[in-house]
Amino acid sequence: MQVFYETISTDEIRREKEKARRLRKTQWWQNRIQKGVCHYCHRQVGREALTMDHIVPLSRGGKSRKGNIVAACKDCNNKKRYLLPVEWDAYLESLKSLPAHE
Repeated sequence: MQVFYETISTDEIRREKEKARRLRKTQWWQNRIQKGVCHYCHRQVGREALTMDHIVPLSRGGKSRKGNIVAACKDCNNKKRYLLPVEWDAYLESLKSLPAHE
């Protein structure tokens, strides 16, 4: 898989992170984490264990907008890192082809 990056300035990323910090304080975000379920793996992890994830990462040109932010468990958020949705989906599909652990 070849990955291309858009050049994003550190100032742009800083501004978007500040927007995300403000969104975390809103009722909208509280509603998003209320059920305590990860957007990606659908596990019940509890609201305290959820993190804010940008579907399109800031480093790839994503913005801190409600349509680009989901609640994710730390495990999924750490694994997804800078991947775009199509790349993340390909990663998840590759896991399905691995033999099950016994």
